Amino acid sequence: MSTSSVSKGCFVFKPSAKKKKKTSSLEDYFTVGCEVAETSEIRFRLCQDLWDKIKTDTEVLQDELNRKILDSLLDFTRKCSSTRQHGDWTSQMRASEIPTAALLLGVNIPDHDMTFQSLSDLLQQSVTPHVASVQAKECAALKYLMKRVLERLMGTDVTMDDDDDDEEEAASIQLHKSVHCSLGTLCDWYSTTTKKSKTGTPGKKRSSSVRDEQQQQPPVVIIFKDLEAFNPRVLQDFILICSRYIERLPLMFIFGIATSPSTIQHMLPHSVSSLLCIELFQSLSCTQHLATVIDKFILTHHFPFKLSSKVMQVLINIFLYHDFTVKNFIKGMQLALLEHFHSQPLSVLCCKKREALYNVMRLSHRDLERIRQLPSFKSYVEKQDPQEQADLLKDDTHLKDVCQKLIKDLHKYHKNYYPILRCLHSLTSSLPRYPLGKQIRELYLICLEKNVWENEDYQSAMKLLKMLAKDELIASLQRCAEILKCEKMKNALVQLEELLGKFQQLDTTAAETAPSVEESFTSPVKNLQKKTDLFQLQKTLLEMNESRRSKKLSPFEVLRDEALEFIDSLVKNHLSLPESQTLNEVCYYSSSATVRRHINATPRTSIRAALSSPYYYLQNDSLKAEDGSVSNAAPDICIAYKLHLECGRLINLFDWLEAYTTVVSAAEGNDPDSENFGKVDEVKHARFIRAVSELEFLGFIKCTKQKTDHVARLTWGGC
Repeated sequence: MSTSSVSKGCFVFKPSAKKKKKTSSLEDYFTVGCEVAETSEIRFRLCQDLWDKIKTDTEVLQDELNRKILDSLLDFTRKCSSTRQHGDWTSQMRASEIPTAALLLGVNIPDHDMTFQSLSDLLQQSVTPHVASVQAKECAALKYLMKRVLERLMGTDVTMDDDDDDEEEAASIQLHKSVHCSLGTLCDWYSTTTKKSKTGTPGKKRSSSVRDEQQQQPPVVIIFKDLEAFNPRVLQDFILICSRYIERLPLMFIFGIATSPSTIQHMLPHSVSSLLCIELFQSLSCTQHLATVIDKFILTHHFPFKLSSKVMQVLINIFLYHDFTVKNFIKGMQLALLEHFHSQPLSVLCCKKREALYNVMRLSHRDLERIRQLPSFKSYVEKQDPQEQADLLKDDTHLKDVCQKLIKDLHKYHKNYYPILRCLHSLTSSLPRYPLGKQIRELYLICLEKNVWENEDYQSAMKLLKMLAKDELIASLQRCAEILKCEKMKNALVQLEELLGKFQQLDTTAAETAPSVEESFTSPVKNLQKKTDLFQLQKTLLEMNESRRSKKLSPFEVLRDEALEFIDSLVKNHLSLPESQTLNEVCYYSSSATVRRHINATPRTSIRAALSSPYYYLQNDSLKAEDGSVSNAAPDICIAYKLHLECGRLINLFDWLEAYTTVVSAAEGNDPDSENFGKVDEVKHARFIRAVSELEFLGFIKCTKQKTDHVARLTWGGC
């Protein structure tokens, strides 16, 4: 069934029940758009496993990072609940205020949802069942804020005294059990609920009387997720009303703050803020959170999927310069993961070593031909002797054996890469001006872009390491030894421990050559002060440089140079570029443009592309057009948009309508010579009005007061 306009109606094509099959969206993406059906099921399973691993590990990581702040909040709620039970004067004064926790979470607002969900679950499990979370977008006025709080605490519909309510809405509310919207109603409900809990378990023995009282009178916690977005007047009125019921209702507030604690002072006057007993809580910064995520999913050989330097740079730049949101960074990783397994048929080898070796033997001749076309494999073949080259290019069995060896080498490369990277970071992160970056992600990007030992900053870092004191150098080398021990790099660990043993045996008092060295420096300096001739000055400076070079090194300096040469050899052996590894394409995703296009969407460009070329999105053959023109069978808004591009700054609505009617009449197959061709009827007029309204909503035109029958054009230029 074909339609000539989207404004005519919405058509539903219901498939038969026999053909209906439940599949996940991820599986549909693989089965529909996958180039190769031979390995699509294996690739889908591998992608699904890694996708689930990212999701579950992220949730566990989020809980671990928030554990400290959540435990502090739980202790705060318990302490405030127990304070109300005491009878001393200080407790009574404190009980007249509403306990409030100001939770600083940072500007990464999308990450806050998981934190608040964990907090709400923990409160309901261990402190109180009465927890309500509200957001500013659903609480534009005081009555809506009150309604949301009561509904989420009491679990029932709440009626409001509003004269503007429709009769249908009032009738639907009467069908359900509803209560009046006031805090008095909440107090009565709370009293009834707590009485039931007292009488419900008369035979249970509790460990202490304080815990007994807390269970009998649990606090009522209200969480304001985004404090800055609330209307200050609504918040002030709500706090003033709640303060009048504090003796009957053990209320407690939690403010989610994205910016600064001073937000409370800016939003609440002293007369309101004095009713709150505020305690400040600081969560982990988003940069620390990102560093933990990178360490968990990227800087490890246990996660087989890897990102290239350009893709990493795109994701980090979006994080640093757009939203500081770790959640979006993880979404970018998942997007790259999905694109890699969908577009790379050889991604069946992007898995753990044992499974990858097994999948190599299952590769078809077509897959082996793809391996032969990989740039890294071509470079590998060129380095072999002629007979080996012929076997690799013609013998599939031999190629599979070689691929197994190459896969083992690739996994060994990753296993050694990240421990050495951490060692280099531990040595250089404490140096002045951070030549290789303060964060390990900065060093990792440098290592991905080029050989790090060819970098000038690396040479500067090595020179600075030679200037470290003995204790500082030994401490840095001990940190490296701990990293190598954790990662089980035995050979490197044995050599480093031998060097540390030599440092411990070193006699620091052997400085016998110091006086002679000092004398050798003083004489050229004295000559330098006396003579001013340019030739003599150059000669004296050369002599000083030669004397420094020829002086005898102390035992510590010799051992220090040996240790740094050992570190330099580890770097050169294990931190080579990923592109230099054969078959790196099977696990590295490098299409940064695709990631940027999906994450940094440009809605204006997409809208203009859709209106100019509707076939690109609708995939209807009748919408195909050449030379950038729009088919007369296109949706109404596309026709109106194309016609408006031919106009100037002001568009005459009547002329626009006539041109639109002519195009639509041609699309309907009317005879151009007939009298009714191009005439405006009610249906065409309504469709045109709707198309113009949609263009106005999208921001292409606007009404103007210069001429009543004209609209002003707002956009210029093509896509």
